[in-house]
Amino acid sequence: MSATPGVVSLVAAAVLALGACTREGSLPASPATSESPEDAPPTERVVGPLSPADAQALATMNDRLKEYVALHIKLERSLPKLPTEATPEQIDKNQRAFERLLREARATAKPGDIFTPQARPVIIRLLASVFGGPDGKQLKASIMDENPVDPVALKLTVNGRYPDTVPLTTIPPQVLQTLPQLTEDLEYRFIGDWLILLDTHAHVIADVIDNALPK
Repeated sequence: MSATPGVVSLVAAAVLALGACTREGSLPASPATSESPEDAPPTERVVGPLSPADAQALATMNDRLKEYVALHIKLERSLPKLPTEATPEQIDKNQRAFERLLREARATAKPGDIFTPQARPVIIRLLASVFGGPDGKQLKASIMDENPVDPVALKLTVNGRYPDTVPLTTIPPQVLQTLPQLTEDLEYRFIGDWLILLDTHAHVIADVIDNALPK
């Protein structure tokens, strides 16, 4: 059954209300996955409106994301402020100090802490809809061409550092228009067929969904 506009708007607002902010002393970061939800224009969904059940499942990510971002901000602000014209060495040192703080604070982190058990199957189903469409094979091929690596062989873990030797893949706009929007601190990335939630400031894998891409 299709969701009523009121239900979808209410739940979507809860999921997307993590407006990104500019913080004094923040580390330089990669461009956000999407614009700040407060500033971004309405996004036309690729796979159509969510059902109330799917919207509520995705909304379970909201509290986890807010908790993560709050921790991220707290730890980042505890670091010494970088000079206006910081050298690459200073930026790298600061970033790695942030990484250590974040990993220590989340020492017990595990898969599903942010991609909740309720949200995970919905995300996998949404990705299957995108990659099962007319351009699906081409989209998947473009991702795998950029990143033909085995995440298991890389021993990727939640709360681990994103491998320095693995380039960041381009995320197709069809995927970004389907998954929940993120704040400027987090990005979706693929490593092999795994969906990664990447902390762009700390260069840490905040959560993963293994085998997220359809076979």
